[in-house]
Amino acid sequence: MADDKVVYYFVPKIIKYYLGEDPILPNVGTFLASEPEDRVFIMENLEKLVVKSANEAGGYGMLMGPWATKEEIESFREQIRANPRNFIAQHPISLSRHPTWCHGDTDGAFEGRHVDLRPYILYGEKVTVTPGGLTRVALKKGSLVVNSSQGGGSKDTWVLHGDS
Repeated sequence: MADDKVVYYFVPKIIKYYLGEDPILPNVGTFLASEPEDRVFIMENLEKLVVKSANEAGGYGMLMGPWATKEEIESFREQIRANPRNFIAQHPISLSRHPTWCHGDTDGAFEGRHVDLRPYILYGEKVTVTPGGLTRVALKKGSLVVNSSQGGGSKDTWVLHGDS
């Protein structure tokens, strides 16, 4: 359940309901195509949004609106009309860029690539942020898609900690 894309929409509401407070960290703006008001917003802004299929994994069934062709946008418009429950939309987020050793199409060179960090947090009697995590990297030049099934990869993530 925690990895279901539709859950993103409900996270702030879950926090408010169970903890009686607003989230400390904001969630990326998420819209459900199954909600009539959200669907109108999505349909009017497809070229500005990232649309994801709720039932696909690994970056499949996704529209990157700001970088999509008119044909791709219209195809998604028809898919959303046919099955609104299957789609969420989100505002695009700016991913950090990191120097990445690229081989293959560049014959070995450092180039900037988009990355996202997935830290690991253990929650029990106390909350512990682990010293490391998973950094996913978009290996295709200019891509914002970091999923390994869509040409992404991963990087070692080290947290250096001193005595000071």
